[in-house]
Amino acid sequence: MSTTVVQPIRRSGVLADALPISRSRVRDVTLVAGFALLTALAAQVRIHLGWTPVPITGQTFSVLLAGTVLGARLGALSQLTYVAAGLVLPFYAGGTHGWSVVTGASGGYLVGMVLAAFVVGKLAERHEDRDLLTSLPAMFFGSVVIYAVGLPWLAAVADLSMQDAIAKGLAPFVIGDALKAGIAGALVPATWKAVERSKAA
Repeated sequence: MSTTVVQPIRRSGVLADALPISRSRVRDVTLVAGFALLTALAAQVRIHLGWTPVPITGQTFSVLLAGTVLGARLGALSQLTYVAAGLVLPFYAGGTHGWSVVTGASGGYLVGMVLAAFVVGKLAERHEDRDLLTSLPAMFFGSVVIYAVGLPWLAAVADLSMQDAIAKGLAPFVIGDALKAGIAGALVPATWKAVERSKAA
């Protein structure tokens, strides 16, 4: 009697490693540039609120995806590329660009995006993005990282108390960012399940 041993599907490090493309410098550069452009596009989804200098944008969603899909190093690099490109190209929210944006009231959020992509990428490399129960907290934590840098920066640049910075730079965005984090947190595990089903077929 023979026994058939079913080999388990090897889990790749991050979603980018599950692509049917061998890892190479060209692949990595393409993915980094692609997510930088995605963030630039998401930044144009912009709602300006009259009582705060920080607009609502779609950037958080692309930042979380960048970290999760690419991993810590490439995810952070994609956001650093976005920030660098925005110095000369109209990539920031509302088609703005330049050093004045980076050093302005919303500059801390840009720095926080780089750090958030790295943190979420590290969690993805530990496979925290595979299940809903771990993916959702990872995405929410990534959003917290952005605010952890953005709020003190906003307070310093705009000469606000931390209470006022929270009122202007956090409170208006909590629901929207929670929704974006929730969507990303649900989308990534679902994508992993689809990838593993395709490998098992």
